[in-house]
Amino acid sequence: MSDLPQPVESTAQASVAGSTEVTTKPLTPQSCALGSVISGVMAFGMYRMSGAIALSFAAHKIQSDNFIVQRISAAVRTLVIGMTTLGMGVFGVAALGLFALAIQLIIQKNNQPPTSKDS
Repeated sequence: MSDLPQPVESTAQASVAGSTEVTTKPLTPQSCALGSVISGVMAFGMYRMSGAIALSFAAHKIQSDNFIVQRISAAVRTLVIGMTTLGMGVFGVAALGLFALAIQLIIQKNNQPPTSKDS
């Protein structure tokens, strides 16, 4: 028949909402490539933002002699740079994974034997 995914019905949804069906969109290399580009752009933006934040923190030193203030500000600076770097890494890995999935889908599509429409 068709290679498209069939609608899936969850037992929890069926018991609550009667006969509710959940449909899914087919997975295509184009959608994976688009998601990879979007995620890559976000990773690059977070990379640039991490660098800008680090330079800003380096240019503006803490002007306090209080030991606790110095330690808390160092912790906050580390946390802010760490969070942007973590976001960059997550989006970068997602971009690579989506790109690899797009390539895998293209290879699988090319390796399938041709189906005849006459049968």
